[in-house]
Amino acid sequence: MNKETIHAYCLKLHGTTYDYKEEWQADRYHIGGKMYGMMGGDATGRPVLTLKCEPIRAEELREAYEGIIPGYYMNKTHWNSIYMDVDDVPMDLVENLIQHSYELVLGKLTKKAQQEIHLLKK
Repeated sequence: MNKETIHAYCLKLHGTTYDYKEEWQADRYHIGGKMYGMMGGDATGRPVLTLKCEPIRAEELREAYEGIIPGYYMNKTHWNSIYMDVDDVPMDLVENLIQHSYELVLGKLTKKAQQEIHLLKK
């Protein structure tokens, strides 16, 4: 899993904004001011991608893939972390999970904010 590929994929999602949180040493991706993804490291510095996930799906993914764990330093019900140095999580699944996280957060925004983001697509 390549950091640059993930970064480029996130920035292609309409309305995405990006920042770098120095104290966390993490790249963060937002929609409507709400975070949907973060690339950083765990306590040992091992690189992780953390994404919001529907709780039942999050559990299923953790059971199916060794490289997917409860969200590091996040609400473990609603967030998963994916170790970026593993081979058992295919890139197409990672892209699907980024899209899922984006859509979950987008769906929680106000109708006005959603409409503004949809206007960016045109």
